[in-house]
Amino acid sequence: MRSNSPLRRRFALIGALAVLNAAPGLDVQCAEPTDVRITQLPGKLRIEIGGDMFCEYNFAQTNSRPFLYPILGPGGLAMTRNWPMRNVEGEERDHVHHRSFWWAHGDVNGVDFWSESAKAGKTLHDAFTAVESGPKFGLVRSRNRLVKNDGSVVALADQTMRFWGGRDERYIDFEVTVRAPNGELVFGDTKEGTMAVRLAETMRLKPNKAGLGAGHIVNSEGLKDGDTWGKRARWVDYHGPVDGQLVGLAIFDHPKNPRHPTWWHVRDYGLFAANPFGIHDFERQPEGAGKFVVPAGESVTFKYGFYFHRGDEKAASVAAKYEEYARAAEAGH
Repeated sequence: MRSNSPLRRRFALIGALAVLNAAPGLDVQCAEPTDVRITQLPGKLRIEIGGDMFCEYNFAQTNSRPFLYPILGPGGLAMTRNWPMRNVEGEERDHVHHRSFWWAHGDVNGVDFWSESAKAGKTLHDAFTAVESGPKFGLVRSRNRLVKNDGSVVALADQTMRFWGGRDERYIDFEVTVRAPNGELVFGDTKEGTMAVRLAETMRLKPNKAGLGAGHIVNSEGLKDGDTWGKRARWVDYHGPVDGQLVGLAIFDHPKNPRHPTWWHVRDYGLFAANPFGIHDFERQPEGAGKFVVPAGESVTFKYGFYFHRGDEKAASVAAKYEEYARAAEAGH
């Protein structure tokens, strides 16, 4: 798929192309530059676009939850922090639970699934229901369990990721459906969550102790940098230099998500998260204002788009890309 083709056509093609994609787990040879190949390795899946590494999905022995690491954006530039997966000189070693790219929340039925404290819960990979390489996009579907530290199940999570793009722009569609199998499920009101990325140290807004960090943040409402924290927006873009080149990540909140447009827990040190639950923290409302209840036996679904691009939000036409994403979403693609 050419990098300049509209997002709407890309999303519209997804359903039609599903039948053309390779069978789950099939090792497909790339026939064109944008073919997506997914290879299973011990404890992880490797995703390649046009023969080049994009990212790896780590699902076994992860300490806390499955996550994507590394993630190589335009030109193969590493766009997320290495620590704690790797020790790299100059990187801050704060927040051990910030593992590159993940979904988790700090209060699910009173259990902390965000941190890696001794009392925290864990998200455990159960099985893949689909792993498909293909000529236009790759697909990974998986089943996960959210468990307390005593092993009892709090919730079930069905997760879908689609990967596609080219050398200069790359995309991830992320969807998670959380089910309440054992009674009512309550997402608590806390800023500690939820759909998150920890960006490369050189991209952060506030320089770290080694002097790394020359990034900027902008949202769909025109707010910039520190003013974007805790605000509602349809999208947020965080961009900065990596190896001397300006790159960025825009995260899109799906227009049919609960509480759209979402609030953003986006920090000057590189944490970049969409959080629809932390209203008490973000808006200084009474405790519990952001509580979200899933009735017993029911589920809730959240969807996000990730756009890895060159340049800042203007050069990458982030606002226009979001509008294409939203139109496709409204059309059901």
